Amino acid sequence: MIRKIIQIDEDKCTGCGLCANACHEGAIEIIDGKARLTREDFCDGFGDCLPNCPTGAISFEEREAPAYDEAAVKAAQQAKQKTTHACPGSAVRQMNTQREQATQTAVGKPVSRLAQWPCQIKLVPAKAPFFDGAKLLIAADCTAYAYANMHEEFMRGKVTLIGCPKLDAVDYAEKLREIISHNDIKSVTIVRMQVPCCGGLQHAAESALRASGKFIPWQVVTISLDGFIVE
Repeated sequence: MIRKIIQIDEDKCTGCGLCANACHEGAIEIIDGKARLTREDFCDGFGDCLPNCPTGAISFEEREAPAYDEAAVKAAQQAKQKTTHACPGSAVRQMNTQREQATQTAVGKPVSRLAQWPCQIKLVPAKAPFFDGAKLLIAADCTAYAYANMHEEFMRGKVTLIGCPKLDAVDYAEKLREIISHNDIKSVTIVRMQVPCCGGLQHAAESALRASGKFIPWQVVTISLDGFIVE
């Protein structure tokens, strides 16, 4: 059938992942650093992805394409939710490691400052005891590898959430909005890498803060590829 459907200009696409996050139907994936319309029958033609593209790489076209399959979309969403919830490693746990940390500090060993589990944005529940009165750290997962003192300077005393908008096909903005709206969050620190795709994480966090309707102190810190704070 001839219908309206999106097209993606790969020359303009930077692979930031914002369109994949915005597509609730799961029609778009990031493959080899570029956004791809992998399921034409999942694209409803409404274009929620268009305003999220910072480079204007997405537009509409009318062409031959399979009809939008709402039932298949819902089935895929339910299957994804079951897979996520079934993971035993996503069980909520709040760390209480003061004794271990004191021992490690006494002998001069590095100390983990991770305060809770899970820490992946897509796995953490929107409501959990460790969010009560928390200072929230939202970090790109690469930052812990690039910045040597991540635990002491950024994670210490905070609840840490990590993610990668280029690899995860989830809507970070909505999940973060739920966390900020439904919990007593005292502050938000966003730590990102100095690469374009990390703009997706920053954008999601900023959008969540605005959508929450709360006035919470927040800051953005950018880490260079060679491990320095650049802003």
